[in-house]
Amino acid sequence: MALSLAFSPCPNDTFVFHALVHGRVAGAPSFDVTYADVDVTNTAAERGAFDLVKVSYAALPWLLDQYHLLPCGGALGRGCGPLVLTRGDRADLTGATVAVPGDRTTAYLLFRLWAADRPPARIEVVPFHEIMPGVAAGRYDAGLVIHEARFTYHRHGLTALVDLGEWWEGDTGLPIPLGAILARRGAVDPEAAAAWIRESVRQAWADPAASREYVLAHAQEMEPDVVDRHIGLYVNEFTADLGDAGFAAVEALLGRAADAGLVPQTSSSRATAWTS
Repeated sequence: MALSLAFSPCPNDTFVFHALVHGRVAGAPSFDVTYADVDVTNTAAERGAFDLVKVSYAALPWLLDQYHLLPCGGALGRGCGPLVLTRGDRADLTGATVAVPGDRTTAYLLFRLWAADRPPARIEVVPFHEIMPGVAAGRYDAGLVIHEARFTYHRHGLTALVDLGEWWEGDTGLPIPLGAILARRGAVDPEAAAAWIRESVRQAWADPAASREYVLAHAQEMEPDVVDRHIGLYVNEFTADLGDAGFAAVEALLGRAADAGLVPQTSSSRATAWTS
């Protein structure tokens, strides 16, 4: 029987999971794959909708009772943080309407921590692909963007007010925890799932050309050079193994957010994860 698997159509996810979903990982089952933005998977995972699922680290406090956190396959790194974009030379968010890609995304949680003493007037949850055009057209005063937008926002005539990754790294010295892979308790052996994903990552690095057609087919008209930069930034050593630095980053993010009353208190992510 096939397992259900959900991740985004972004190049880093399709690159990582190509071998697994195409039956190239020995011993792995078949999968019914859903491609969806992380705001969708965050909500669906709370209902236990998928056996393996990519979610935001910010959503973990609502999910770890149903899921194991896997120590591989996700998105965590340095120099890859969300950006707050504006038009012109706006210097702050006083009175601003800010478009965000989801209310339980890591990007929005980082934004709320950063903006704690300078909150905007209004937040609107907007599909990711509509944020930059909306800011450029004046529908929003600012937009919170992720992924490949850090390579393309200049094309929309926008300016980065703040790089939340730079802010986070400068403040904590830790990498930025963005997206996590979860295995549903009682449905998937987390040790086996981690082994499958690590082998899929290994194959992706060993033969990048093998996944090229699949990655480009799901890249939402992204240019090949942007695809390559996207994969190079978001698929890194933490994709293969979170390690001590990765878990420390997750603990710091959720701990700070809980202390600020932004997410529920949760036990250690390392304690509720399956690790090896």
